[in-house]
Amino acid sequence: MASTTSLATSSAGTPEDVTALPKPNPKHVLLMLDMQKFMLEEQPVGVPAAKTVHQNLAQVLAHARASPHPPLIIHVRNTGDPGEPDEPESEGWQLIFDPLPNEVVINKRKNNAFAGTTLGSYVAPDAEVVVVGFQTDFSVRATCSAALGRGNEVILLKEAHATFDRIEVLHGGGITPAAAIEAEIEAELEEAGVHIFEMRDLRGIFEDR
Repeated sequence: MASTTSLATSSAGTPEDVTALPKPNPKHVLLMLDMQKFMLEEQPVGVPAAKTVHQNLAQVLAHARASPHPPLIIHVRNTGDPGEPDEPESEGWQLIFDPLPNEVVINKRKNNAFAGTTLGSYVAPDAEVVVVGFQTDFSVRATCSAALGRGNEVILLKEAHATFDRIEVLHGGGITPAAAIEAEIEAELEEAGVHIFEMRDLRGIFEDR
């Protein structure tokens, strides 16, 4: 399936008046990765930290929308195969938060949200990109790395991204908890140049520094 891009629409399916909303600041981008309903379902479908991360993601989005100079908000939605939790048009495929008319929605097929999509046309090479969403060790890692490679300043918010527990098939069948994987990827990305911020750093995160 090809990548698709759209602006949000009203519940009636028609575009809202974008002029009534603040114009996003393209120098700051909030990139919301794979924030789809199936991620919040009961385990084993949803992630272990679903409740906490859901609350934090709602806080991040509300803060971005309320900022005096709001960032460009981009919702990236993964498109799975038939029978998967994110099968197109299924309930699990739907976004957790309804986009506003001045926000962008992009569908993707790969972990790297820039690959095979129009994301690069929205994210300027000199933009600061705040990344949140799912999954830490797949889309979050790949997209943060790709953004760094483009020259973007990248911020990853702790406790605003999550993944699943990992079964270690090659190591006796043990399980690595999701929290350990999240910390591991944060350390890896920080070493590569990503800035790791806490939720308490949210205030002012979308302002010029």
